[in-house]
Amino acid sequence: MLNASLVLNPDHVVAPVRRRIFGSFVEHMGRCVYTGIYEPGHPTADEDGFRGDVLALTRELGVSLVRYPGGNFVSGYRWEDGIGPAASRPVRRDLAWHSIETNEVGVDEFVRWARKADVEVMYAVNLGTRGVAEALDVHEYLNHEGGTHLSELRRANGSEAPHGVTLWCLGNELDGPWQTGHKTAHEYGRLAAETARALRQAEPGLELVACGSSHSAMPTFGEWEATVLELAYDQVDHISCHAYYEVLDGDVDSFLASAVDMDYFIDRVVATADAVGARLKSPKRIGLSFDEWNVWYQKRFQADPPVEWEVAPRVIEDRYDVTDAVVVGSLLISLLRHSDRVAAACQAQLVNVIAPIRSEPGGPAWRQTTFHPFALTSRLAGGQVLRVEAVSPTYPTARYGDVPVVDAVATHDPATGDVVVFAVNRHRAEPVELRVSLAFGAVEVAESWTLSDPDTSATNTEHDPDRVVPRPQPTDLTGDTLTVVLPPVSWNTVRLVRSQG
Repeated sequence: MLNASLVLNPDHVVAPVRRRIFGSFVEHMGRCVYTGIYEPGHPTADEDGFRGDVLALTRELGVSLVRYPGGNFVSGYRWEDGIGPAASRPVRRDLAWHSIETNEVGVDEFVRWARKADVEVMYAVNLGTRGVAEALDVHEYLNHEGGTHLSELRRANGSEAPHGVTLWCLGNELDGPWQTGHKTAHEYGRLAAETARALRQAEPGLELVACGSSHSAMPTFGEWEATVLELAYDQVDHISCHAYYEVLDGDVDSFLASAVDMDYFIDRVVATADAVGARLKSPKRIGLSFDEWNVWYQKRFQADPPVEWEVAPRVIEDRYDVTDAVVVGSLLISLLRHSDRVAAACQAQLVNVIAPIRSEPGGPAWRQTTFHPFALTSRLAGGQVLRVEAVSPTYPTARYGDVPVVDAVATHDPATGDVVVFAVNRHRAEPVELRVSLAFGAVEVAESWTLSDPDTSATNTEHDPDRVVPRPQPTDLTGDTLTVVLPPVSWNTVRLVRSQG
């Protein structure tokens, strides 16, 4: 058995836990909206056509905010198509995913769903085929109290009160040649700055997210961020990051170390943003919005493209296994570890499309394996993130060199006394005995969970939805030392509370 250790101290604080890190993403893509969150006629559908089973799972998942309506979709989207009487809404082509958009669900419906799910809306505006005027229009419709054309139109459409959306994305992935309305960094930076300036004239308190690189392997990575921020630094609050991970060429060891790349991505964007701030002599610090991240088997998608020009086709409905869930848990560790700079994050997407929740038309909804580390991390992480430096053996990977077998983070809530440890064992064959030195006084174990399985390819399905679930994990707490054995390829969490003895 391998051995690893870490030391937890309440004085070693990184930053408060940011609830917005537990965000998700709903795009008009595949079956995320239609037969995902929305399916009139489904046995669980409510009076607005929203699936009750999916709503219940969304609440259980612990989602804090949802980015909407895209994604690539937004770069060709006309928001006004999705308001007013549903029967008179235009049917459009969606060039991003080569499907047909009925516009049956639009901004009013989505905000209504978000309120039922108790999540904040992060709204993305179209800066691909549109610009400043359209951004101001959708802001007036969503947020202005009344007395203007578009605010009165919202009220006439049944939403008397403003929707109050405060977090806005200024476009999506406009560095990518695949994006409708793709732009150079200078073109986008100028447009983002002018859009942001106009939106702040309309409502000064908005939080605005500029597009960063679509992924860290983009040829313009770094240069894009620097140019955009040189032009828009004073107008925006955050810059976005997007990253997806998959097993490439059978290299599971590197896949299990995906959080090494996420750490790299975050650290480089922070360094670039701070360098721009220094050149501008600005005291302001730009935050990061990691508003698309997940495991996504893109090679499968590219090899099997969807049928074109259908309504809600089945698109990238990846079935996730134990290994995928462990990677998702490790990516959440990375996001928590960077809570001093990552202001928000969105796992893409919520339902059906590379999602923790799956549903079938007219049928059940169920939890994928990746649901569980997200739900438990969201439920348990609270208070402050603690700085954790695990002492761990390493193992070799083809992509990242030697990486630690154990990765971990912890949180501490001074108000309740709760201490929570989150840890992954990346080793494919060896368990690890993890010893945690504590400095919190008398504590006891309240709960301990592991997500692991001898069959790391095990999945949850419509017919066997609980094949993979977190299971209680034995621990030993002797004095100020917690000991727990982490199975191979596992995600683990232990919650400690003040001792009642």
